[in-house]
Formats: sequence, structure tokens, C-alpha cells
Amino acid sequence: MNRICNLFNIKYPIIQGGMIWCSGWELASAVSNAGGLGLIGSGSMSPDILKQHIQKCKNATDKPFGVNVPLLYSHTDEHINIILEEGVKIVFTSAGNPKKYTSILKENGVTVVHVVANVKFAKKCEEAGVDAIVAEGFEAGGHNGFEETTTMCLIPQVKDTISIPLIAAGGIGSGQAMIAAMALGANGVQIGSLFAASAESSAHENFKHAIIEASEGDTKLVFKKIIPVRLIKNKFYHKVREAEDMGSTQEELKDLLGRGRAKKGMFEGNLDEGELEIGQVSSRIHKIKTAEEIIKDIISAYKKTKEELINTSF
Repeated sequence: MNRICNLFNIKYPIIQGGMIWCSGWELASAVSNAGGLGLIGSGSMSPDILKQHIQKCKNATDKPFGVNVPLLYSHTDEHINIILEEGVKIVFTSAGNPKKYTSILKENGVTVVHVVANVKFAKKCEEAGVDAIVAEGFEAGGHNGFEETTTMCLIPQVKDTISIPLIAAGGIGSGQAMIAAMALGANGVQIGSLFAASAESSAHENFKHAIIEASEGDTKLVFKKIIPVRLIKNKFYHKVREAEDMGSTQEELKDLLGRGRAKKGMFEGNLDEGELEIGQVSSRIHKIKTAEEIIKDIISAYKKTKEELINTSF
């Protein structure tokens, strides 16, 4: 049996990205009900809101689901406590040191996965005792690695250095991409952009339509002096690029970013002044589908491509 399916007790080795402002209980439960693993994205939630989403997700699915916890926020301790109180059994952590919470989570029977963008931190994750690793390539939307290593290069590099299950992320938007990632050594895939534009996503409709209208080259990494983030090019993006080209300092860039910029773009639908975080694969997303349709399409293409490869001779 597939290692990821076995680890999470799911039908397909497809994990939904825990994206801020997009990944509420409705999306997480829909993905889980369709045979993947849904994740509630806690990064944009206050502790009380997270608790509500966990409880609603429990009522909407009897399948496994998890919570994604970025470790850079001040309320992380409260989030961890709520996760334990509510009996959530799967946690994906990111943007921080996996050692900080892995032990307490595992002591409480939680399966822990951490997201990395390089080999160095993949090794540290395994040493910290996580159950699996997400290796996320440069193509991904949102916060990204400083190394700018592509998924096709990153997955085999990480696979060579760890023994625990490996999940590929970044640029995975089809069954063909899924089979390519698994051929390189991944045991499953994590998908963000497709689900950000799904019917059940909590993102604003303006943002969803911006995703399906995006073309090749319409996303770019910025804020490399702070934390690299991939955005759709809009008025705010061009302000940032101009500031970076003029040599702005970290503090000046932080002032330009301000607070609530991602909420403004992704949740409130301000396509001019908001952050519009999405991956390069957005150029191949042309329709808003349900989570169930997305998973069915991926699995169908995966099986078809696998059969074609088996029947290909040289």
C-alpha cells in the first residue's frame, strides 16, 4: 500500500495545501470526503475561529483531516492547545523549527508532517521525529524557499537523504505532474493552487477568477530580503518590485507590506492592493471546479498516464 495512504488512512495520496484565507472547514472536509487529506489552514485564523472550523469539519466529514500550523505566528501555542483539545490527529507544520512542537504532538497521538524547501531542513525534520516531510519546490505559491530549487530537483535530493515518507509540493496541478513527482521518489503530493480556485475554497471570487485568468509568467517571487513569496503581478506587486530595484531595506519593505495585505487580496478580493499568493501552475487552471472534481480528474489522468508509460517501448 502507498506509504502516504497508509500513514493518514486515506484513499488517494493527495493532500490539500493548508493555505491562508483559502483553506477553511468547507474545503478541508470536501477534500477528505473525496478521498484525499483536507487541511484547515490555521495561519489566517484566531484561536476561536480555528476551534470553530475544526468542529465544523468534524461534523462535515467522518474521514481523516488535519490542520496546517505555520510556526511564525504569535498565537501558535494557543492553536496547538486547541488542536489537542479537539482531538485532531494530523498536523502539518511550516515556517519554523519542527523540534518545538513535534514531541508534544506525538505524545498526544498526533501524526506530524513538516514542510521544507531544502535538504538541510529535511534532515533536521527527520532528526526531530516527524512522521513525513513535504518538500516544496520553487514553483509553489505563497511563501517559498530562499534557494529557489525547483520541485524536479528538490524531490530526488531530499529522497536520497531521508527514510520517512516524502510528499512533493510546488507545481503539482495534474495527474501527470503527480506521477512525475512519484517517479522522482515522492510517496504523495500536496496541491495548493488548484484547491485555492475550487468551489469550496474560502478565497474571494475575485481572487479565484484572477487565478483562472493567469497566464504563463504572471506570477513572480518578491520580498526575498524578508521571506520570499510568489504573487500574481498586480499594482501592489509592481510597487514592491520598484522598491526592491531601488535597493529598499528590509524595514522599508516591511513598511510597504504593512499588515493584512494577504487578507485584502485573497479574502476581500482587492486585486490591486492585495497580495495574491498563487503558484506557477495557475497558468494551467482554467475553470473553478469542486474538490471532488479536482481529485477525480487528477486520479483519472494519473492512471491514464501510468498505463501509457507502461505501454511505451524504446
